[in-house]
Amino acid sequence: MGSDKEDFFSRVWRVVDDIPTGRVTTYGHIAKALGATRSARMVGWALNAASGHARPCHRVVNRFGGLSGSTHFGGAHVMEDMLRGEGVLFDDDGCVTMDDQLWVPGAYD
Repeated sequence: MGSDKEDFFSRVWRVVDDIPTGRVTTYGHIAKALGATRSARMVGWALNAASGHARPCHRVVNRFGGLSGSTHFGGAHVMEDMLRGEGVLFDDDGCVTMDDQLWVPGAYD
């Protein structure tokens, strides 16, 4: 079982590594791209396991554009600052404006 989980995590990390600068994707879009539509939560676990690695995990947001993984970056402001530094725009509620900045894995290959 452990190797299956590690393989899934590695596959998540490869998708995350492909997210273009200035764009975001969601946990659900990554799960769907990996053929595991109901595994968005496990995508989050894979991102947690990538902590301390040079991966652009800050580019993964929830389906509403919210910064649900922000605690792993030292708080919402850190993750938001990283995204803003890449040119990502936010609405008045502090969510990424998904219409303009969503990157869907596999849709542009």
